[in-house]
Parts: sequence; C-alpha cells; structure tokens
Amino acid sequence: MTTLPDLPIRSDDNAESTSDRRIRAFRPIPSPDTVRSELPLSARRAVAVQRDRDEIADILAGRDDRLLVIVGPCSVHDPIAAIDYARRLAPLADAYAERLKIVMRVYFEKPRTTVGWKGLINDPGMDNTFDVERGLRTARSLLLDIIDLGLPVGCEFLEPTSPQYIADAVAWGAIGARTTESQVHRQLASGLSMPIGFKNGTDGNVQVAIDGVKAAAAEHVFFGVDDFGNGAVVETAGNEDCHIILRGGTRGPNFDAESVSAATESLAAAGLPARVMIDCSHANSGKDHVRQAEVATEIATRLRAARDAGEPSTVSGVMLESFLEPGAQSTEATPLVYGKSVTDKCMGWEASAQVLAALARG
Repeated sequence: MTTLPDLPIRSDDNAESTSDRRIRAFRPIPSPDTVRSELPLSARRAVAVQRDRDEIADILAGRDDRLLVIVGPCSVHDPIAAIDYARRLAPLADAYAERLKIVMRVYFEKPRTTVGWKGLINDPGMDNTFDVERGLRTARSLLLDIIDLGLPVGCEFLEPTSPQYIADAVAWGAIGARTTESQVHRQLASGLSMPIGFKNGTDGNVQVAIDGVKAAAAEHVFFGVDDFGNGAVVETAGNEDCHIILRGGTRGPNFDAESVSAATESLAAAGLPARVMIDCSHANSGKDHVRQAEVATEIATRLRAARDAGEPSTVSGVMLESFLEPGAQSTEATPLVYGKSVTDKCMGWEASAQVLAALARG
C-alpha cells in the first residue's frame, strides 16, 4: 500500500486550495422555472407543440406518409432576421401541408471544432460579453414568437442544462455529429419530450447514431438540475421517438440510394424502424450551399420515382440550411449582412423556396 509522504502544512493552506484552480468566476443564473414563468408557454401554444410532436413522431415511424422537412438558418444570430425568415416560411408550410411537415430550424447552440462563436445563448451580442442570461431569454422569446406564426421549431441540444429553459417549446430536437457518441447526450435525449435525431459521426460512421437511438430509448439515471436550478438525480423513462440523420462524413456523402439502403438494413438489424432523415448540408454537399440545393433536388426526384412505382420510402425527412441571403459571412464582418449566416453556408430564400416546391412535388 502506497502512503503519502508527510508534507509541511503552511498557514495559508486550506481545503479549497485544490479546487477551481482554473475557474475565473461563478455567476448566478436565473432558474429554468424563473425564465419559463417570465416567458410562459400558453395553453394554446402547448397544444400546438404537442400536436406537432405527435405528427413528427408519426412521420418518423411511417404512420404518416408526409416528408418531414427541417429548414432554417445554420444558427440564429439575429432574432429579427429569424422572424423575417419565419414569416416567409409559414405560408409555404401551410401550402405544402398535405405533402410536407415543415419545421423551422432554430439553432441557438453551435458546436465548434476548436473555438469560435458558440451561439445566441452563449454570446447573444457576438461581442465576447457572454451575457448568457440575456441569451436564454432571447432564445425563449424567439421560439414563442415563431410558434405564434404557426410554425413548429427544431433545436440542436448541446449544453445538457439549457433544454430546461426552452425544451417545452421545441417540437423536434437533434444531437450533433460531435456529440452523438456522448453518454451525457444520449441520457439527455432519453428524457426529452420530443422526437430526437442523432447524426452519424463526423467520419460518417452510422452505427454510432444507431447506438445513440437505442441508448436514448432506454431508462437512465444521471446528474442534472431541476426546474429551480438545484442539483438533482434525474431518472428518465426513455425516448422511443428517436431516429438517425445521415449527414455524410470524412469518408464522403451518404445520401445516395446505396448508403440509405445500408443504413436502413443496419437499423432493421438493430430492431429499429428502417427509416432515415437526410441532412442535405454538411458533408453531403461539401458545405456548398449551391450543391445543397442539388442534393435536395436529387432526393426529391428519388422520392417521386419511388412513389410513382408504388414503393414505400425509407426516407422520412430532410434537413436544409437556409436563410434570407445565400452563403455565409464572418462574425467579424462590419457591418453584418442582414439575413446571412455567420456559421455554415446556407441557401438563400429563393433557392430554398424552389427546393421546398420540389420536395412537395416528390
């Protein structure tokens, strides 16, 4: 047995000296209950959110033959432009409702490969002031405004605590490629109240997403916080409304028919519904917003051919990165171009409307 050597004890030593050596500060933050009380999800809004969740779950399970379309900015940095986008999207969601279930992508948290702007919640001013308190309230307020326009919203969940502030307003959620293998995020998904998509790994590995879906369907016990911000042990019942998202990877795209077939075979072997969502952006388009529209159109053509042949589709949904203006700009741009992404390149509004029309025909 190894024993610690006797060391001299200095008068200024104390029990705290080994803790938080690299923490600069702790700031108090309002509890989830406080923020939700300030910006409540009304009974009317709650009915709409639950209806949208049920419809999305039916599409993912094959009980509804519409196509689920998650479309919107790569990440929201300007709430005014996001509402402008939502006002344009809402009429199309109504017009195509018989063929498409359109959900607006409203991502507030941006995973980074190294460093960079982490999203509206983390730094709403994009000025390194990191006013998280304002970011949480701004994010929740925006979700409520979009719901009031008649659109369901979809978010990626990155921080394990932030869903407590906004998840009641979210109809569909995603776990990103960088975190799909994370036990923390699989546990989180198991307790979320909406359908959740797991992206394949950044290298293109689909099995990790399948494993994520199976893990999230199970019961879990883990550390978390309650509605009042207190540390708590969280016990979940499991989330059976999870699915995988094919987004390509370093090995190349995986939206082609052969890749989709391989993924659905693996899902069936795992005892899961043999249906996938395809992310038309990221590695499936080489992060090229022009190519993204081409990928979506190719998928629409395949869907139409399957329908004309009377064959069941194994593609339950698509994801599109879309904003008012095409392309992307740096967060350092002065001034920022209104309605243009500050993260990944997005299709502009005109191209997006054309893609949605093609998908509705498919």
